[in-house]
Amino acid sequence: MLKQSENLKPRDLYLSQLIAFQDTEPVKVVTGIRRCGKSSLLKLMQKHLLDTGIRQDQIIAMNFESMEYRKMDVHAFYDYVKGKILPDRKMYLFFDELQRLDQWEDAVNSFRVDFDCDIYITGSNAYLLSSEYSTYLGGRYVEIKMFPLSFKEFLEFHGYEVRDYKAPGGGIKKRAYDSGGEMVPWEDLFEAYIHYGGMPGIADIGLEQDKVLALLDGVYSTIVVRDILEREKRRGQRQITDAVLLRKVILFLADNIGNNTSLNSISNTLVSEKMLEDRAKQGKPAIQTLAAYVAALQEAYMFYEIKRFDVKGKAELKTLGKYYIVDSGLRNYLLGYRDVDTGHIIENIVYFELLRRGFDVAIGKVGDKEIDFIATRDDEKIYYQVTDDMTAKPTAERELAPLRAVRDNYEKAVIAMSVHSTAPVEGIKVVRLIDFLLE
Repeated sequence: MLKQSENLKPRDLYLSQLIAFQDTEPVKVVTGIRRCGKSSLLKLMQKHLLDTGIRQDQIIAMNFESMEYRKMDVHAFYDYVKGKILPDRKMYLFFDELQRLDQWEDAVNSFRVDFDCDIYITGSNAYLLSSEYSTYLGGRYVEIKMFPLSFKEFLEFHGYEVRDYKAPGGGIKKRAYDSGGEMVPWEDLFEAYIHYGGMPGIADIGLEQDKVLALLDGVYSTIVVRDILEREKRRGQRQITDAVLLRKVILFLADNIGNNTSLNSISNTLVSEKMLEDRAKQGKPAIQTLAAYVAALQEAYMFYEIKRFDVKGKAELKTLGKYYIVDSGLRNYLLGYRDVDTGHIIENIVYFELLRRGFDVAIGKVGDKEIDFIATRDDEKIYYQVTDDMTAKPTAERELAPLRAVRDNYEKAVIAMSVHSTAPVEGIKVVRLIDFLLE
């Protein structure tokens, strides 16, 4: 049941998607990493229902992280919900972290068939929508992919207000103000976003390093223990049993965001840097073992893989993709904060911003040149280069060269932290990073 005292901060990007599918047949499935706000989103949807005239007794909400439901099997689950169904009313069913219940899909399918209901579920592991389960639901679901806070949401959650102003040189620009009305430099706000990341819970404890690290430690531990190690036991598969190796793979991927990566390169680096000294007698970890560990991290929504696409040949390439971590705060928790690889961190942030906006994203290959991102959505396609600095001419030329090599008429842009001017260069847009993130 939704508590009246709960202070729910808006997540309009995702709530609008749920509302768009309200009272339609598909099961609404919200997926994403632990603690990114899925439970709060379900509560926001319940509040929307109550605000639009739905009665409280038409809403059934269950969080399977609670001890109240920990011993419940699928038959008890079905009977519990059935006992709360009102025969003459449409029911709204909300099931949080449902992957903890074995055979949950049997019950969900039965609810769809047996009752007049609208179903919303969340899960912190992609196994929830594995081919086996999605087939069982007959494709009758829609997935809402949720991420930690965007930079714009980060500002809102932490009490900063963005206001437009007319710049003396022309055009409309933006300023940020804290709750006391003091103007705050963008550089300080963006550094805080990079440093602490976008987990919504941080807004409740404040931007204090010790508290943030404690929160992120809890997120990390839950991902590793519940979503990877425990899940493997429940599945009856024993591929992922070595917690030490799992952490080494996590550290490697976190340290190499935005770099071309293969399973062989992971294996070679772990051995050459003596990160696997205790396995010296066993040799390298098997490639298929590493593949299982990396896949598990992707299923837990901690890392996302991006493939390379040959722009001229119009084909996906199967070698040397890249990985990005879902939250920069988690990366800093793992590796310690450092500002030497700002370019890759900015890439990481732009990649997830594009995903939030509904784009499919690939790396572009044009001859011997590489385009950071090809973003496609419906009939829209945009080529992006991302860099921290466009003020130095050699850097500007390096970033523009891959975009110049593309001969089609789709939009092309460079997103940069620092720019001299946002005037287009040979039809290529130049966009300030802050402006892009606040669009």
